[in-house]
Amino acid sequence: MTPDLQHTTVLLDEAVDALLGGAGPEPAGTWVDATFGRGGHSRRILLRLGPQGRLVAFDKDPEAIHEATRITDARFSIRHEGFRHLADLPPGSAAGVLMDLGVSSPQIDSPERGFSFRFDGPLDMRMDQSSGQPSAWHWVNRESFDRLKDCIATLGEEPQAGRIARAIVDARQKDPIDTTAQLAALVERAYPAAWRAKARRHPATRTFQALRMAVNDELGELQRFLDQILAYLPIGGRLAVITFHSLEDRMVKQAMRHWAEGCRCPRHVPVCVCHHQPEVRILFKKPVTATPEELAVNPRSSSAKLRAVEKIAEATGS
Repeated sequence: MTPDLQHTTVLLDEAVDALLGGAGPEPAGTWVDATFGRGGHSRRILLRLGPQGRLVAFDKDPEAIHEATRITDARFSIRHEGFRHLADLPPGSAAGVLMDLGVSSPQIDSPERGFSFRFDGPLDMRMDQSSGQPSAWHWVNRESFDRLKDCIATLGEEPQAGRIARAIVDARQKDPIDTTAQLAALVERAYPAAWRAKARRHPATRTFQALRMAVNDELGELQRFLDQILAYLPIGGRLAVITFHSLEDRMVKQAMRHWAEGCRCPRHVPVCVCHHQPEVRILFKKPVTATPEELAVNPRSSSAKLRAVEKIAEATGS
């Protein structure tokens, strides 16, 4: 087990306020922390819940499950599952759901997890190392040039994806790429010198992000969650989501806007025939971001965006 590493919860008060803000002084019912991480949001939610409230948390990371054993509150329980398993809950049973899509600092800072090039370690990147799913080593050493290029370009939004993918494929023909340091150095060499000189961050940042997202199917799991989540919220139930990546934020924003729409008839139809009514109320016109005070303490919060909705009606029409 990795030794304890410091983790600062992002948008702690803002996210919990968005989740519980409409629930009264002592919220009851079942609340969900869909991404327990190191438990910062869960602990704050428990402080706010009333005696009849309970909190169910989800996480795929065994180290997060170990951290959850520190919480002895009888109102709390955790499942060693990803948030897609929210579908196991009865429809309408979650009073509110909070999701923080960031990778926790202990995960990033643990060399054996392979998430970061700051420390040399195996190319793993799996949120659940016991899952049996292919690791980042498989992606780097086994996937085709085209799949690597598409992964790095799409999930990493990396303009040098072609050069990086070609460098990886060429290098692995001689010897396997086994460690984070090997991969980071390879990506750095693949970058044009002029780009390296201008870069504000390490050239491997986007590539590592892309591989992590691919290994854990992060966008696929998020999309499946968004497709089903409203069914598990009652009228008045809230969903609050913190994103750190533009692709994730775009998916969340578009889903929330879609839920908040009224008529969905084509523009050429003069009279509404779909009879669709808005299912949610969007709580913030713009996403909530970290304050200057939080940024000073936790620079990793700089890309965090909080969006939230409250369910106001069941789905109607088409």
